[in-house]
Amino acid sequence: MSDYFLGDVVLAPVSFGRPNEMKIRPAVVIDTDSRGFVRICPVTSRIPSDFSNIPLELNDFEKGGLSLFDESYILISEISRVRKNEIAGKKGRLTEEKINAISNFITFL
Repeated sequence: MSDYFLGDVVLAPVSFGRPNEMKIRPAVVIDTDSRGFVRICPVTSRIPSDFSNIPLELNDFEKGGLSLFDESYILISEISRVRKNEIAGKKGRLTEEKINAISNFITFL
């Protein structure tokens, strides 16, 4: 089982408002726990109209990346929790500057 850290970009099952309709989508890791769960925020290429979000561009990656043709968005208000073994893969890691921007939006429990 891989270790995941704040700022890792992964492919994970995500539900956009429909819990029974999960799709493997890019997501940003915001927290992990000792029980094998990871909290994530999904990434979308559609401009959100009613969600708190942080823009995501190619130059926001320290390592790896996504096939971004246009700006994408980290949906901060759509935090979900998945098991580590449900994560399909790691796509990259965000820069410290972008991680700090995410941290400024999120209060950890």
